[in-house]
Amino acid sequence: MKKLDDYMPFILQPQNIARIEDNVILIGDRRAYPLSKEFVSCSSVEDVAVAIESMVTQGGGPVRAAMIAMLFLAGKTDRGEVSRTPDTFINAKKRLQITRPTNTSMARLLEHLVTIICQDIEAGNALAPEVNKFIEDFQSEYERNSFSMAETGAGLIDDGDGVLTMCFAETSFILSIALAMEQGKSIKVYSPETRPYLQGARLTAPCLMEIGADVTLITDSMCAHVMSEGKVQKYMTAVDIVTRDGWAANKIGTFQNAVCANYHGIPYFPFAIDPDMSRRGREGIIIEERNPEEIKMIKGILTTRADMKAFYPAFDIVPPHLISGIITPKGLVSPYGLERVFG
Repeated sequence: MKKLDDYMPFILQPQNIARIEDNVILIGDRRAYPLSKEFVSCSSVEDVAVAIESMVTQGGGPVRAAMIAMLFLAGKTDRGEVSRTPDTFINAKKRLQITRPTNTSMARLLEHLVTIICQDIEAGNALAPEVNKFIEDFQSEYERNSFSMAETGAGLIDDGDGVLTMCFAETSFILSIALAMEQGKSIKVYSPETRPYLQGARLTAPCLMEIGADVTLITDSMCAHVMSEGKVQKYMTAVDIVTRDGWAANKIGTFQNAVCANYHGIPYFPFAIDPDMSRRGREGIIIEERNPEEIKMIKGILTTRADMKAFYPAFDIVPPHLISGIITPKGLVSPYGLERVFG
């Protein structure tokens, strides 16, 4: 039986997202991919936080990077290199949590992990083995959930479908395409470039090519046109957060594509591995606003005047009435039914 890693492209292999090697943390640099396979070396939690903020890793990557950072810190604590107090880990948790204000998955995971660490400190246990077990358990559950979601996703894709995505939908979407292909379905995927970091061009499209999928790169402004020509039958993305009443946030541009999909009668199915049942409505979603200087350039090269005003909300919000169903580890759930399914 195939495992998750058997399907995953290079940058989605766990060891290529983040790992500890030679007493440093190596984080796969998604800014360099696919032109090169590079890693950023981090020697502290602060280095990891800066790497996340600098888009070295994004999407689901920060979750693993944050857990590896806590494992690294636990090892240093066990060796007596840093203070063995709850504040050591509470402060690390707080620093990592603020790197991604929109996606609350990492924040909630770190709360759970630090609770365990503080209990181990009180009990006098070694910390690194417990953190390592936490990561292994998380990875096992993540693999189970990914296959469950991908089977649902693949089942929604019909033979001959064109599938539009946005940004980098990562594991569950890539796996859905792989499973649908194994089922003998002929699929065409359309991947918008995703300004300004070009995750669609640099991550989604190359990853799909790596697994042998038929993928076409388009610009962000082509989505409505491609839909109007009948090339798209499904719209599928990841989401950074889904609230308990079905409001969803994802990379900027997701909302306008959902509007266009609704206009053309195309169902929108986002993947949500971990709905945030503590948040309600669009007011429960914090939209990260990044440095507007970033949209005035591509890979460090200015595309306009240096003194041009700019605005950069990194995410937008999709209301539940534009969502046909949310793909979760518990199956396809109506955006209005999350509270019933997840409690």
